[in-house]
Amino acid sequence: MRRLFGSVRARATLGATLVVAVALVAAGAAVLLSLRSNLIGEAGTQAERSARAVAAELAAGTPYDKLSGLDGDDGPVQVVDDDKRLVAVSEDLERISGTDSGQVKPQPAASPTGDDDDSDDAGEALEPGEISGETVFSNGSATIDGEAEDYRFAAVEVETHDRGHLTVYAGSPLAAEHGAVRTALTVMLIGFPLLLAVVAAVTWLVTRRALRPVEGIRREMAAITHSEDLARRVPEPDTHDEIARLASTTNETLAALETSVERQRRFVADASHELRSPIASLRTQLEVAAAHPELLDLDGAVEDTVRLQRLAADLLLLARLDAGERPSDAKIDLAGIAREEAEGRTGVTVDAEPAEVAGSRGQLGRVLANLLDNAQRHARSAVTVTVRREGDRAVVGVADDGDGVPEDDRERIFERFVRLDAARSRDDGGAGLGLAIARDVAVRHGGTLTAGRGPAGGALFELRLPLA
Repeated sequence: MRRLFGSVRARATLGATLVVAVALVAAGAAVLLSLRSNLIGEAGTQAERSARAVAAELAAGTPYDKLSGLDGDDGPVQVVDDDKRLVAVSEDLERISGTDSGQVKPQPAASPTGDDDDSDDAGEALEPGEISGETVFSNGSATIDGEAEDYRFAAVEVETHDRGHLTVYAGSPLAAEHGAVRTALTVMLIGFPLLLAVVAAVTWLVTRRALRPVEGIRREMAAITHSEDLARRVPEPDTHDEIARLASTTNETLAALETSVERQRRFVADASHELRSPIASLRTQLEVAAAHPELLDLDGAVEDTVRLQRLAADLLLLARLDAGERPSDAKIDLAGIAREEAEGRTGVTVDAEPAEVAGSRGQLGRVLANLLDNAQRHARSAVTVTVRREGDRAVVGVADDGDGVPEDDRERIFERFVRLDAARSRDDGGAGLGLAIARDVAVRHGGTLTAGRGPAGGALFELRLPLA
């Protein structure tokens, strides 16, 4: 069963069919009840019309054997007196039920007494010759000339001048009601399954057509996974619906994934390239020292080792940032960090006002250290560090009096392993990771890091972070 309804198409078809089935059953029941009620009401109206016609003749003094309603053409008729005796009945009536008197033969009336007139006690107080305005309805059956049928009976009371209080029962056949209800029920029993089959088939076909692009997306994603070719894209249907938006989002995800993978590949390649030079240099020095101890360049070996250590630390920090490491929520005074990082550096001046932010003290200190290292590397003589508040932001500016950064390169310098032409030397320009690390840390802290032109014509790096 789980496999049978394991697809969205099957579940959608089943759900739609069940909903339509419930609606059809409810609507069919309502139609049948309404049809039966209307037909019974019409039969009751016809029975009331016959009863009142007989009652009018009785009120006018017509003898029982002259009543026109007793011919049996319009249905069974009974006339009952105040003592529940049958005084008149329609022709060929053999059996009846549903009236106060189950008799089918008229009964002889008792001799009237002069002081016994309680005709008004049995029903509505009527004047002689008056017909009651109320009608009592009931259901029953009658057998006329050997044919039994169900009837709707109407009872009407009449006060006569000479025969006292009488009740007229007239029936109207319910055969039309039974036939119409049976016909409607038969049509529903035949039509509903056919309609449900049509609904199921249409839902199945429409759902298959609607989900066909999803299957195309799935196949293409499976092919991309198998081939590991992230340059491929899933087909986007020209329908402007949810599936088209799903395909578009999938392609955007594939594009972002391709960019990320390509970035990682470049990162690994650049890191390998950067590590190869100091490792090769250090190996050469050690091999020379092994063969000729007197030629060992101890200072160069230490310098290469330090470069390797710094590069490994930078790569480790970038890996942690790429993994989504969240900074702590400790409150940090940027003015204090700026003074600590500037201490001991030649040509660096600090102009800072207190500005607290939330984050990692170590990472923010690393940002300022990298910015100061970069500024000192390109400055002619002076580097200025400023810390100020601007609205709900703390702004740290690091400016130098060097040649500045060309406008076209002010975004590119934040890419990893990027060194401008003026700083291509690995010894002087570093590995090209300092500014990339600084921007990544700024973004992780909810801030920004931008490059511009400083007051002295050199570069100006501004770090903006939300105040704590």
